[in-house]
Amino acid sequence: MAEEVIVPIYCTGVSAQVQKQRAKELGLGKHENAVKFLSQDYERIRNECLQNGTLFRDDTFPPTASSLGFKELGPNSSKTYGVKWKRPTEMCRNPLFIVDGATRTDVCQGALGDCWLLAAIASLTLNDPLLHRVVPHGQSFQNGYAGVFHFQIWQFGEWVDVVVDDFLPVKDGKLVFVHSAEGNEFWSALLEKAYAKVNGCYEALSGGSTSEGFEDFTGGVTEWYELRKPPSDLFQIISKAIEKGSLLGCSIDITSAFDMEAVTFKKLVKGHAYSVTGAEQINYRGQRVSLIRIRNPWGEVEWTGAWSDNSGEWNVVEPSVGQQLRIKMEDGEFWMSFQDFLREFTRLEICNLTPDALKSRKIRKWNTTLYDGTWRRGSTAGGCRNFPATFWINPQFKIRLEEVDDDDDDRQRESGCSFLLALMQKHRRRERQFGKDMETIGFAVYEVPPEYVGQPSVHLKRDFFLSNSSRARSEQFINLREVSTRFKLPPGEYIVVPSTFEPNKEGDFVLRVFSEKKAGTVEMDDQIQATLPDEKVLSEGEIDASFKQLFKQLAGPDMEISVRELRTILNRIMGKHKDLRSKGFSIESCRSMVNLMDRDGNGKLGLVEFNVLWTKIKNYLAVFRKFDLDKSGSMSAYEMRMALESAGFKLNKKLYELIITRYSEPDLAVDFDNFVCCLVRLETMFRFFQALDSDKDGIVTFDLFKWLQLTMFA
Repeated sequence: MAEEVIVPIYCTGVSAQVQKQRAKELGLGKHENAVKFLSQDYERIRNECLQNGTLFRDDTFPPTASSLGFKELGPNSSKTYGVKWKRPTEMCRNPLFIVDGATRTDVCQGALGDCWLLAAIASLTLNDPLLHRVVPHGQSFQNGYAGVFHFQIWQFGEWVDVVVDDFLPVKDGKLVFVHSAEGNEFWSALLEKAYAKVNGCYEALSGGSTSEGFEDFTGGVTEWYELRKPPSDLFQIISKAIEKGSLLGCSIDITSAFDMEAVTFKKLVKGHAYSVTGAEQINYRGQRVSLIRIRNPWGEVEWTGAWSDNSGEWNVVEPSVGQQLRIKMEDGEFWMSFQDFLREFTRLEICNLTPDALKSRKIRKWNTTLYDGTWRRGSTAGGCRNFPATFWINPQFKIRLEEVDDDDDDRQRESGCSFLLALMQKHRRRERQFGKDMETIGFAVYEVPPEYVGQPSVHLKRDFFLSNSSRARSEQFINLREVSTRFKLPPGEYIVVPSTFEPNKEGDFVLRVFSEKKAGTVEMDDQIQATLPDEKVLSEGEIDASFKQLFKQLAGPDMEISVRELRTILNRIMGKHKDLRSKGFSIESCRSMVNLMDRDGNGKLGLVEFNVLWTKIKNYLAVFRKFDLDKSGSMSAYEMRMALESAGFKLNKKLYELIITRYSEPDLAVDFDNFVCCLVRLETMFRFFQALDSDKDGIVTFDLFKWLQLTMFA
């Protein structure tokens, strides 16, 4: 049987994006068809190692200093002195992947400040089916061991399958980071390593919110509750969330750097992530008391107040009840009253898995939609409403709320459509080692004006936002990975505008919409079209005599204008317009214009061809001066957008991104020479397409020769 040969296909950026979108539409990225992180296939790697009798060593995340970190855990740092990488088989006689099932004591914190992550992992152990979506079955240090393991992690709308080798950082014979209370159990350490790999290194995991870990292990959505202002039914919300297998975390805010990991009088740690593992109501001295069970990933530091392990309250409770509640108590886990919980802690995070409407007593399924988006300097990164000149260029998404919520227990509540908006920025941990961190993000929601209701292809412009206030907005702009807020609005159509706080802050994001009832969602963007005036091509006899004389002087004896002659002409003209910013037309720009205007294919411009180009340039100069609002001699990104629309072009945000990337200077301004080149090319390509689209269906078919002729030489 012939060996199968796989030939790699190297795609352009555009075609690669198209292929990725098609794969996504076919189900790639769903849990059952996870994306192979860095294209590593667990089964193939494992089989190859077993066949060769070798153990896997992962060169994409090697057991070296670079995988530990970049600053405090960077190469040659004091904290990494003496760290060695060892496989579990080198550390103990009988290493095991999981001992007697995964439990909360499998997750003990090491020297890394990732208690937020460990709180999420510990909560994961309370739900076995959920755990094994992240930690696939069948992995072992005995049967088929090849030094390779894999885990599935949700990342920004898709599940990824992450392969790791089993080299782990060790110091003085002990694991440096997360470890199990059982000295020979390694699933939690390997999961932490997989998460570090996805984020670039271990140090990238330092500091964070438990909700981040919750979401990356479930694909769920997190809701936040400020415990100083809790809803009246919060205990019921917590109880129902625990019953449904949701993941819960809590923390105590710090007021200064001195508070970080400071221990309170009753042994609670500030700025530290805890997980909520239980909620019960019991009889105590004739009254019903609500209790909450909390777990500290550190293990040894526990609450010492009422209902703690050795407190007197348990002596008054019926012995069978007390015994039942405390039989599963682990080191670092404790009960406290719900009132003490509200008083001592400041924040609660609930990651809703199904996800359900937790504020309602009735269990309801959400309808979910996810959009990928980008903020790019000069084209789609407009900043918040404080920057009205650019706010409108941000991506826009429309939500159509169609059905009001079912009646809930509180008949007095105003009817409306409940939905949750969650804006998440991508890959910010991975970019920490390059000096980047979380951007400050948020969003605003506007009602669609009546004239645009039912139209998907509309990108609302500056004037709309200057004269309309938002109907809702994120509670704050904040530098977290995700900002989420629940709303209830009347049925209708609304525009969501996600943004960074300041303009020109670049990033990729996902916007998730969770609606309680059926809702339509669509990304708002202008439909690509051009309304161009009829191009009047004059014959030689119709051309003005003075222009003919000018052409004769410029063209020379051959009465044709070459690329170099065109460059000389245009730059001479530019020299007379001192108010226009330009570095001069380049040879490449002029070659492109000649190729676009050259109708007889001789590589030069004759009288008629040059007259057409000259007319265009005069028209473009008028547009340029009109929309150079600040008289800087160049086009800012939003001036460029308005100028293009005035010239008859409606483009989508992706094309605006490409134009700014291709034609702007480092300060994002478009000089006059680049402005002319852009509009000549844009107009000519639209006219080419319109001429070839004979049946006006928006589709043109090319053979290879026509395609190369058009793209290579236009």
